[in-house]
Amino acid sequence: MDHGILERLFAEHYNGALLYALSLAKDRALAEDLVSNAFFKALTARHREEASFKSWLFTVIRNEHTSYHRRYRRQAELSDSLQDEGESLLAELIKDEEYRALYHAISLLPEGYREVITLFYFEELSVREIARVTKKGEGLVKTTLCRARIKLKEILEGS
Repeated sequence: MDHGILERLFAEHYNGALLYALSLAKDRALAEDLVSNAFFKALTARHREEASFKSWLFTVIRNEHTSYHRRYRRQAELSDSLQDEGESLLAELIKDEEYRALYHAISLLPEGYREVITLFYFEELSVREIARVTKKGEGLVKTTLCRARIKLKEILEGS
């Protein structure tokens, strides 16, 4: 891939990719590593179509996250301090109070719900693209998205 094109794609997609990775990892360092690895793969990939770059990038991030957990499955849960660091990253990226409350509510969702909400609403991927990224059927993505909305509404109304 041409370095000029990659620089433009990096500038255009980095924040969204980082937010998506953070929604999966809940750890700033790991999220940054996932995004870095994904862009490195974009640099070394040949003939990657620019039109499908965003969904391809998110697929790579998701695969990198899955691979990480396979390698380090036996490690203990993240400490509270690392989770607090992930929340501080969100605070840096999201300036508006309403969005902070929304992101906090989204962070309380189960991982599968968090993922589809992030991809659909914040990254504006279609159901078909989300299905491709998550390797699930479109019907399952629609069902998960519906259930995630209901759960998110319950969380927001309860607070």
